[in-house]
Amino acid sequence: MTAFSPLAIGPHIVQPPVVLAPMAGITNAPFRTLCREFSGGKGLFVSEMITTRALVERNEKTMQLIRFDATEQPRSIQLYGVDPVTVGKAVRMIVDEDLADHIDLNFGCPVPKVTRKGGGSALPYKRPLLRAILHEAVTNAGDLPVTMKMRKGIDDDHITFLDAGRIAVEEGVTAIALHGRTAAQHYGGTADWDAIARLKEHVPEIPVLGNGDIWSADDALRMMRETGCDGVVVGRGCLGRPWLFADLVAGFEGTGGGYAQPGLREVADAMVRHARLLGEWLDDEARGVIDFRKHVAWYLKGFSVGSEMRKKLAITSSLDELSAQLSELDLDQPWPVGADGPRGRTSGNNRVVLPDGWLKDPYDCSGVSEDAELDTSGG
Repeated sequence: MTAFSPLAIGPHIVQPPVVLAPMAGITNAPFRTLCREFSGGKGLFVSEMITTRALVERNEKTMQLIRFDATEQPRSIQLYGVDPVTVGKAVRMIVDEDLADHIDLNFGCPVPKVTRKGGGSALPYKRPLLRAILHEAVTNAGDLPVTMKMRKGIDDDHITFLDAGRIAVEEGVTAIALHGRTAAQHYGGTADWDAIARLKEHVPEIPVLGNGDIWSADDALRMMRETGCDGVVVGRGCLGRPWLFADLVAGFEGTGGGYAQPGLREVADAMVRHARLLGEWLDDEARGVIDFRKHVAWYLKGFSVGSEMRKKLAITSSLDELSAQLSELDLDQPWPVGADGPRGRTSGNNRVVLPDGWLKDPYDCSGVSEDAELDTSGG
């Protein structure tokens, strides 16, 4: 088995080199706790997207989202912003108030409400703006490592990842994660792992992490071997499967005989624990169970669960109700064949919503101001 080096994110050593991708509405403290438990505390687990404007303004929801469990080390926050000054203020606030140990910057989000403001995966097209944001972030971060996550570009005619990678190195970014798709692809088609290899060759000075189409530990190992990347970022592959992180640890460490394939009884136990953790985090059991509803289909993918029961599970509002409904299922079902494959959104070939005139000149940033900052976190 190929031995892979530990991943260094500033002073933080990540071994095995596995990172939980920030996902809006998903990677809150409860889900990070579940994934971390399955991994045995190994890996890096990043918060969902935090908007810099909302953080600086101390938005109530945002202050909730940046709460970390006492066992989370290092504490990792992903920031989204389009205004260099606001990004700088947010980073300085994190440092001054000891809110995190690592800062990741979002230049990969493809959703319209982000790209229409010039943010996320739209932003690297404006090279001077990207440089200014990275400069403010790194300058204000002090000893905290700053990383960035991005996509290949806006579409096949506007590829930005090589230029963005070089700018990141020049501005002192610690590591780069590349999702091998454009914004137009969203999550459709197949991730371009060759682009990850090209970025690694282009910026040998710092670690490059690969993201896209990692559905199993074998996929992660194959990406590392084929691209030469320094680590992997796992997103949709762990939806409804937090135990994927146990598989990843076993795969990288070469331990165990095969990967986790829990039966429905074990899956149901994980579902109840996930919902309970959400209720404790929100200090409201009903809200926790309601928030958990979005995860139900992912957890039950491939299992024999009738449509009526799925409808009931989709409207549960208490832990007792959730447990009672799950107990009515045939809990002796084994892990379904094919349930390890793709999950989550798969739409592709989308029109990317951009500010007027955004593509006219990659060096003209006059149309971007602090007014483009989103005022809520979480995507």
